[in-house]
Amino acid sequence: MKWIGALLLLCATTWGGYEFARRLNNRPKQIRELKNALQVLEAEILFGQAPIKEACEKVANQVPAPLSWFFKEFSEQLDQCGSSLYEVWEDRLKQYWPMSALGDGEKEVMRQFGQTLGQHDFTGQQKHIRLALSHLERELEDALEQQQRYSKMVKSLGFLTGLLLILLFI
Repeated sequence: MKWIGALLLLCATTWGGYEFARRLNNRPKQIRELKNALQVLEAEILFGQAPIKEACEKVANQVPAPLSWFFKEFSEQLDQCGSSLYEVWEDRLKQYWPMSALGDGEKEVMRQFGQTLGQHDFTGQQKHIRLALSHLERELEDALEQQQRYSKMVKSLGFLTGLLLILLFI
């Protein structure tokens, strides 16, 4: 019975390490997707001259999940509630963030971007999108560095933590 418990403990800690490494590996990919979404949003607003709601619907159709859910629900909620654009943006960020592998830096960039969304003319909006993209580029570099530095380590750490706990309990 001890061995079964030890094996389960080892599996659980190893899985935890692999799960954390998966989030580290998914973060750069999701930052790239977020940058792509903002570029599509920029094109829809500037060249298509679409309203925010329609532009977000088009973005939702062009980006993969879970990011597409964010933009789709954002555009749907704009119709349903009488809240301001920023309040809807904040609400969607709170709902979306736990589903993503994105970090606090990206959340702050998106929160600040949401404050400016729909508040300016086309050129002003383009400047804010470009600013958000440059901040996301910096976050991408940081995410790639963390991925290279910590990905293998956390996988090993999960396994070794399980071994340590087994040795302590036996």
